[in-house]
Amino acid sequence: MPDQHVSSATAPRPDTGRRTPDRPMTGEEYLESLRDGREVWIYGERAGDVTAHPAFRNSSRSLAWLYDALHDPSSQGVLTTDTDSGGAFTHPFFRAPRDSADLRAARDAIAAWQRMTYGWMGRTPDYKASFLATLGGDPEYYAPFAANARDWYERAQNKVLFLSHALVNPPVSRHVSAEQGAGICVRAVDETDAGIVVSGAKGVATGAALTQYAFVGHTGPAPEDPAQAVSFIAPMNTPGLKIICRPSYENQAHRAGSPFDYPLSSRFDENDALLVFDRALIPWSHVLIHRDVDRAGGFAHRSGFLPRFLFHSAVRMAVKLDFLCGLLLKAVHSNGSDVHLGVQSGVGEALAWRHTVHALVTAMTEQTEPWTEGYVHPHLHPCFAYRVLAPTAYRTVKELIGRLVASPLISLASHADDFRAPELRPHLDTYMRGANGIGAEQRVKLMKLVWDSVGSEFASRHELYENLHAANPEVTRFETFQFASRTGLRDELCDFVDKCMSDYDTDGWTVPHMRAHGQDGPGRGGR
Repeated sequence: MPDQHVSSATAPRPDTGRRTPDRPMTGEEYLESLRDGREVWIYGERAGDVTAHPAFRNSSRSLAWLYDALHDPSSQGVLTTDTDSGGAFTHPFFRAPRDSADLRAARDAIAAWQRMTYGWMGRTPDYKASFLATLGGDPEYYAPFAANARDWYERAQNKVLFLSHALVNPPVSRHVSAEQGAGICVRAVDETDAGIVVSGAKGVATGAALTQYAFVGHTGPAPEDPAQAVSFIAPMNTPGLKIICRPSYENQAHRAGSPFDYPLSSRFDENDALLVFDRALIPWSHVLIHRDVDRAGGFAHRSGFLPRFLFHSAVRMAVKLDFLCGLLLKAVHSNGSDVHLGVQSGVGEALAWRHTVHALVTAMTEQTEPWTEGYVHPHLHPCFAYRVLAPTAYRTVKELIGRLVASPLISLASHADDFRAPELRPHLDTYMRGANGIGAEQRVKLMKLVWDSVGSEFASRHELYENLHAANPEVTRFETFQFASRTGLRDELCDFVDKCMSDYDTDGWTVPHMRAHGQDGPGRGGR
């Protein structure tokens, strides 16, 4: 990067970049936005055009399909609403909500997109609206960069921008001091008239290779070093930014099988990445927090992001559990095992978890709490309940599927081509058919879908993702306890118990409507 003149200014600079039309992108426009020279690395090589690369091409087209649905008259009634300024349309979750009606519209739009990917893409463009709408609901949280927050809220809403996020420091060593980690974490290393210069790494940037921008921020305790107290939005083609990806399940599915064999991992792989910044210039117009330890440390709990993020997650999980329960019901029917009481009981347990998550979504939608003036967000009580229970729900349903479906998940044809081999087809039709008149090809197709949901490498990644999606289990429980103390719920619940204990003492009842055994009249009765 060329030498820059260093300035001590920290106020936002105006953004002079040209604007694209104020409407959501079409699918083709979305794909074109990814052909921007970004530096994506996978398998030791720079990927080039990610829309054509075997690690990303099907996933990118699954996402493009979502954008096209925003322009489809048959789905616009659910997927779109007016923008704040009127005269244009957007996805409802990109608007800061003012009441339960707005949350209902957001819920239904999130669910509609999720049903298009069967619940398997958690980081669709509306996911980061959990954050982007907070820029409109509470822009002053980002003072003195509040004008930047308002500007990004407007442009994200108008275009339905696709952002990933990177909030976690590299797990090189969890016990190093801030000083020892200074060369690892993203930090401001320079300040210029054009913006701040940052270096370091952040993760886990799920879907980063297929997004247009990355929101880089902080989660956890406030950073000790003010240089690390930065939050900004970086275009994915920022010079000095490397996107280092994990192995691609989509690529593995392409090499090892066909869509028949890997129907989920071959098209819904949200590749996770590490973002590495090497003296990358972040324009002032893209900066939200700079050298503000308090705001950086309070982002999750004070910006409005947490309840919105958990709301989106719960709606997504509700759709995913719909799909998994449907798979379980079809699988045990194809086995003929759904006549057994034990199997029916197990399916009932899976359905109960599905019902629980749907009920929590309803509670989040209908029971709002005030946010900033004129805005609301989902009530945190059901949000925290979901945060604690979701990993157990997902893990339990996954285990029930494995136990109740059992060996047919292992005894499968190796490839779709097996059904085209004349020497094999009669045997497959005889020995791999299912109960209730289900033919071999249809049954194997179903079992391969079940396996890609619960047994493949893609499925294992999803289990880890769901377990840690909202922080590790200790944190989710600890913060639920802290929230009860901080909001007065602890005192309210303890007072309820104290009221019960005040009804009696060692001498008997202390309330006039009760009487001791053998006592005819009201009053204090004891021994």
